[in-house]
Amino acid sequence: MSDLTLYIGNKNYSSWSFRPWLAMEATGIPFKEVLIPFDMPAGNPRFRELSPAGMVPVLHHGLFRVWESLAIIEYVAELYPEAGLWPADRAERASARVAAAEMHAGFTALRNACPMNFRRDPAPLAVSDAVKANVRRIESLWRDALEASGGPFLFGSFTAADAMYAPVVNRFEIYELVDNPVTLAYMKAMKGLPAFQRWRDGALAESWVVPEDEV
Repeated sequence: MSDLTLYIGNKNYSSWSFRPWLAMEATGIPFKEVLIPFDMPAGNPRFRELSPAGMVPVLHHGLFRVWESLAIIEYVAELYPEAGLWPADRAERASARVAAAEMHAGFTALRNACPMNFRRDPAPLAVSDAVKANVRRIESLWRDALEASGGPFLFGSFTAADAMYAPVVNRFEIYELVDNPVTLAYMKAMKGLPAFQRWRDGALAESWVVPEDEV
């Protein structure tokens, strides 16, 4: 049995939980999942017991704790190099890390205006110019990576970079923000992952509602 435990929030809304969960689940890294819902106005006080940041996700490896989605992914990639979470080629690996870091640090307008929500029926949403700029940049990044790798994922096979953009796939779909064939083909590949579908099914089965994320 794995001694890795990943604490996550609601599958319907917790985009940052989705990223490391998908990275580990899709590549066969063994871990135990513990879901603690943020079903209170100020989150859940249990988060503070689990992580110094007081937020999820957080990975426990024995007594050691790692928080922040990208740091968790980096940690498990080192524990399980055979999982292939980063490309083997040095230049491709650097490009994948750039893409992942850009997602981790950026696209605030999109994240704030368009929460991840698997239960939302797809329907267009009027968005700001800042959100549109975020969408254009993400589509450009995806297109360049896919052209270089040949797809179906950003760097050919599934990597950490794809995991970092997984919540964007949901956002693009439910708010009908894109119609480019290259973008839609990549989204189809991501949604076809059994791990993606398992997370989605878990999200659809949840009953918790976070009003501020119901856009």
